[in-house]
Amino acid sequence: MIRLLRTSDHGSYISRVSTSHNHKLSEGYAEKKQWNSHGMIDPSTKYFIKKLRDNNVSIGRVCSIIGVTDSSAMNPVRKETIRSLCAKVARENMADDIGKTVKLLREMKIKDPLMEVRFKVDEQGTVKSMLWCTGKNRMDYKNFGDVVTFDTTYRTNLYSLPFGIFIGVNCHFQSIIFGGVLLSTETAEDFQWAFQNFIEIMDGSVPITVLTDQCAAMGKAIRTILPGTHHRWCRWHVLKSAKKLGKVIARHKQFKSDFYNLITNETCVDNFELSWKKLIIKYWFVKSKYMLRLYKHREKWAKPYFMSVFCAGMTSTQKE
Repeated sequence: MIRLLRTSDHGSYISRVSTSHNHKLSEGYAEKKQWNSHGMIDPSTKYFIKKLRDNNVSIGRVCSIIGVTDSSAMNPVRKETIRSLCAKVARENMADDIGKTVKLLREMKIKDPLMEVRFKVDEQGTVKSMLWCTGKNRMDYKNFGDVVTFDTTYRTNLYSLPFGIFIGVNCHFQSIIFGGVLLSTETAEDFQWAFQNFIEIMDGSVPITVLTDQCAAMGKAIRTILPGTHHRWCRWHVLKSAKKLGKVIARHKQFKSDFYNLITNETCVDNFELSWKKLIIKYWFVKSKYMLRLYKHREKWAKPYFMSVFCAGMTSTQKE
């Protein structure tokens, strides 16, 4: 038996040696995949992992790199341990980046007195969501805020936090920004907070029409905070979500064209209803849950139902 003790510099030394065998034989390395020592990471490796994650190296790649560079091939670090460390690093970085963002927004407000910034904090005082509108955003909304699109599909940030942006168009049909919001989750409560604070910042002025994706939580928030506003699903998202019918699209090349024409060209309610029934029968969608849901909410996306609603020529939250 050999007893090893740790040193202060994370090395080890032999403190005791017994030549007689006094315990049951342990499993061989090939038999036992995980040892207690596999859960330990020395400071230099921790630092290396942190730098890899700071440079957006995926966790899978981090595990591969550590596996190759580990000087002790017989004592590898468990992937679960690396993932736990990466999660801790992400939490620390996120807290630091949120702090920097809050500081930046406050500095912007000092330079722009008309800018408004709102924060949502939890019981511990941690910032969970933030919304901001510059002075120019507010002025543009005052002039062109009758129709607003709100989209949270912008997840280009490292932490995959939902970033929502309020957009409209000016008299030249150029896109203009009314404000931005960074949320912790996409719950109805978070969306209600975003819409409520956005309207308050805009002096209580509510839009005539709001275009969004098909998010149920977002729809609930709009019904609660903007009960008098027309809620419309954007055409781009409706067409994109049709990919859920992948097998049908693969079998019937004409479906995509028929579906697109029905959504974009039909302006008569009666003709739309008739064409929809023909589409359902032609492609065997009578029991399709997706198509049934789409039809149930047709007044939110079908063009004939919006002919009398002002939309400023906007049909989508994204450029098609």
